[in-house]
Formats: sequence, structure tokens, C-alpha cells
Amino acid sequence: MRRFALTCLVVSLLLVPLAAKGPTTRIVITDLARGGVSEITDRSVLEPFQVWDGQGTYSGAPGQETEGKDGFIVDWRSGIIDDRPDGLRRYELRFYVRPRTGAAPRSGPAEELAYVVLYEHDPATGRGYVYLPGRSDEHFSLNVRTIHRRVEGHWLRANEAWQTVFASLPAAR
Repeated sequence: MRRFALTCLVVSLLLVPLAAKGPTTRIVITDLARGGVSEITDRSVLEPFQVWDGQGTYSGAPGQETEGKDGFIVDWRSGIIDDRPDGLRRYELRFYVRPRTGAAPRSGPAEELAYVVLYEHDPATGRGYVYLPGRSDEHFSLNVRTIHRRVEGHWLRANEAWQTVFASLPAAR
């Protein structure tokens, strides 16, 4: 009986991450200086910005997994940035996904908060920078429960797709 219970527990723990991988349903952008809030809900715009893509994610057969190198809003190949400009306007980006149950439930939330980052945009160059909250930051626990990317507490370059979308938003002006 103990072996059966242990097997059930292990199987359920393995399935939780699979069920948690719903698509990004909404991105809420808050201008931390001015307090303005914008939302992206258009599926065609959200498609390239899936929380479950990029560094810290894996695909492939067990024992042959490869780590994600693209996706989310970060240019993962550029690595950690130490020399971003000072004085850029800062935004908080909140990424919502379908609930952990996989499909939308009949009752309860249609989405849940999965990941939070800070974003700075340089209007002079069009370049953007993403901060993944570190251990002492408010959203660290939430983020690493979702995905531990192993670069938390650092700034990274935003990918071109995100920079283009952000530049088109009213929040960027």
C-alpha cells in the first residue's frame, strides 16, 4: 500500500508542471513613475511571449532534453547586461496564464499570475532591458515557482519582438 501511495505522489508531482503550462493570456504593463496601466490581451500579439519559453525551460525526450534558447521577452543569447543606461522609465510587467488545471475551469479564475519582471525602455535607441527579480525582490518566489531561469537578480536585453510590440503601445510614449 505504501509503494502504491508513493507511486501516486511521484506521478502527481511529475504531472503538475505539465498541467501548469497554459498559454499567456494577458500582459499587464504598469508605468511605475506615472502609474498608467496598459494591457495586452490580443492572442496574436501574445503568442511570441509565452512564459514557458526561454532559459530554464526544457524540451525533448527524458535524458535528451535541450534548454530553451529563445522566447518569452528576453534575448537569452545576449546574457547578463552590466552597462544599461541610467534614468530610463521603468515598467512592471505581469504575465498571466491559464490556470494550473490546464483547461479553463467551469468556476474559478480564467487565468492566474505566473511571472513578473521589470522592464526599462530606451526611447533614444529603441533598446529594452528586462530585470528578473532576485532573491530579495518581491516577485522572486512566484517566478522561481514557475520557472527557475538561473539568472534571477540580473538585467538582460529584451528581444526584438518584445521591443517592437512595446514601442507600439501607448505606455511607451
